[in-house]
Amino acid sequence: MTRVAYLGPAGTFTEEAALRFGIEGAQYLPVDSPAAALAALDAGEAEYAVCAIENSIDGAVTTTMDALAATPSARIVGETELAIAFAVMTRQGQALDSALRLATHPVAHQQVKRWVATHAPRAEFIPAPSNAAAAKMVADGAADVAVAPGRAAALHGLEIHARGVADAETARTRFVLVAKQPALPEPTGNDRTAIVFRTKNEPGALVRVLQEFAARGVDMTRIESRPTREEPNTYDFFVDLAGHANDAAVAAALEAGASHTTAMRQLGTWARTGR
Repeated sequence: MTRVAYLGPAGTFTEEAALRFGIEGAQYLPVDSPAAALAALDAGEAEYAVCAIENSIDGAVTTTMDALAATPSARIVGETELAIAFAVMTRQGQALDSALRLATHPVAHQQVKRWVATHAPRAEFIPAPSNAAAAKMVADGAADVAVAPGRAAALHGLEIHARGVADAETARTRFVLVAKQPALPEPTGNDRTAIVFRTKNEPGALVRVLQEFAARGVDMTRIESRPTREEPNTYDFFVDLAGHANDAAVAAALEAGASHTTAMRQLGTWARTGR
């Protein structure tokens, strides 16, 4: 049986993404954070982990990025995108406009703030570890209204007041499938390669790395930075590249770029979907 760890509980968008990967014979293991999903993978408690990595409205999912940087064995092997819209739910018979406590994941909150201000103006935001956990908070009486996938309402016996809620109709979240140090897949002609690296804290250090990709015509589709939390003013730089790690230009750029870093690690190569 193939075990797949994901941000739970049941009813999250991450669970929906995990199901989309269509892993035969999968047993799905809900955990309480992307870091816990990758820890389960690293410890051999799961063969795969599924994590949200980027949202078109709120940007990078920093908890996933930090966890990937901290898990040397993790390699991204696939991705999928979901259009994100939410259901708004309460306990049965609860009036929405009288709600005082609204629970949802902080990333979801950024995507529904305008709608909430209009339809539940008295509700104070309470961050939840996941959208499905927000629904359970309502069922348990710890919150009055939740913003979550519609399936969460059915799981917890809640009443849905609105569906398809999103301040931006184009909101999408990209999820990645992560395995433990697999062999590189064969090129498909539409691949993505991700790396994380560190540089010396000196003028031009980052530019020297990036110029190696520009000089070889390698397209950088995303770049983010995160504090290392090890030393002040040091950062992990995350870069997504268009192309396979074994493509001649990409391979040459990786080798040359690494010479300007204090550490560089590939986070994976996989077939690209969506953006």
